[in-house]
Amino acid sequence: MADNNVAEALREGAVIPAASRAERFTSYDVEAFEAPRGREENWRFTPMKRLRGLHDGSAVASGEATVEIEAAEELVVETVGRDDSRLGVAGVPSDRIAAQAYSAFAKATIVTVPKETSAAKPAVLRTNGPGEGKVAFGHLQVRAEAFSKATIVLDHVGSGTYADNVEFVIGDSANITVVSVQDWADDAVHVSEQHLKLGRDAKLKHIVITLGGDLVRVSPTATFADRGGDVEMLGLYFADAGQHQEHRLFVDHAVPNCKSRVMYKGALQGDDAHTVWVGDVLIRAAAEATDTYELNRNLVLTPGARADSIPNLEIETGEIEGAGHASATGRFDDEQLFYLQSRGIGEEAARRLVVRGFFHEILVKIDVPEVRERLEAAIEAELEAVGA
Repeated sequence: MADNNVAEALREGAVIPAASRAERFTSYDVEAFEAPRGREENWRFTPMKRLRGLHDGSAVASGEATVEIEAAEELVVETVGRDDSRLGVAGVPSDRIAAQAYSAFAKATIVTVPKETSAAKPAVLRTNGPGEGKVAFGHLQVRAEAFSKATIVLDHVGSGTYADNVEFVIGDSANITVVSVQDWADDAVHVSEQHLKLGRDAKLKHIVITLGGDLVRVSPTATFADRGGDVEMLGLYFADAGQHQEHRLFVDHAVPNCKSRVMYKGALQGDDAHTVWVGDVLIRAAAEATDTYELNRNLVLTPGARADSIPNLEIETGEIEGAGHASATGRFDDEQLFYLQSRGIGEEAARRLVVRGFFHEILVKIDVPEVRERLEAAIEAELEAVGA
């Protein structure tokens, strides 16, 4: 669609079709982006009024999100100003909210895993929201130098409206696990763009867990700086009545011999519970020998809940190892329930077992026992809420 026809089409209620991800626009400048109206492909699932002005500039910082850090002594933790030259190297904001967050944060946290260092224990960075009725913007960067190894847990709790950019700069042959937990209070709104940049032979396991909040939108983008990168992007989400949870992923294969695996699973229950998963994978012409696959599964537990799932795969070269995607949304499997009940298991217990089995594939990949146990308890609490 020609640029001069876009405004007219929006006025007429049209949805602007998605362009190739190879052409997506990025900028640090807020004013370089049009204020979205909710009809654009990137925003058509998002309830714009519930963003509290993050998208149109009317939301201004009125509070501060605090970051509490528990890290092994091997790691280097710094609080820096926005003029630090290391910031912004992992990726450029791809929408207006991310650009607003980048231009509005006052200070950033940088966590560095030094070269050839293996952290003795997981580092926990707990972000506390600015408080009910307040707005804050933030920035966090995790730097893993060459041949380092560490596990980083990002824990988001509290109230308020919060937008941020999170960078992961993974050096050559580094091996990093990241667990990003969104366990906000019921009133919270969180919009986060996460930039994952992998060096030569780097390995990153990136796990997103979304449980709380009124509206949560997390957008991870993975790029490869050199050959041999390997990224595994996992996600688990559980939406209750009225919650909106949105996960938008982009894996950009622009160099040869890299691998990506994406697997997200979500469950929904209650009236107007809504989840959105969009998985975009782009294999550019130069990315020969790419190996990629993405999977999304959704389990609808009660009437009135809705899950949208959209996998997209663009391939510009035929010289690849493999590429594919799969997506499915459904209710309880009656055959599984019948099988369990036929062996003397009550219906309530059988339903719990089905949900546990649904999430098991993700849970076993979470290498931090405290996080895994907390997540298992949260799933049990969700199931108790509806008597499943």
